Amino acid sequence: MTRDTILSFPCIYPVKAVARHADDPKHLVCTLISAHVPEADIVGVESRPSSGGRYLAVTVTLRASSQAQLDALYRDLSADKRLLWVI
Repeated sequence: MTRDTILSFPCIYPVKAVARHADDPKHLVCTLISAHVPEADIVGVESRPSSGGRYLAVTVTLRASSQAQLDALYRDLSADKRLLWVI
């Protein structure tokens, strides 16, 4: 653990993103994440539609190896205009 992060790596870390259901958010999020995380480090993928069905929330739980990896991942996810928000 360093002063720059409160996480201790490697660690299990959830990433959540929401997009319009029509934009195939599950595929979109998994594709963007796969550029930063090996498939073996994906622990789980869950999705949940909004009450009206227009949006889909996707949560990918992954084994993160560093703060730099998470920073790069969040930069790419946040830059994609199809994703309405990322946490």
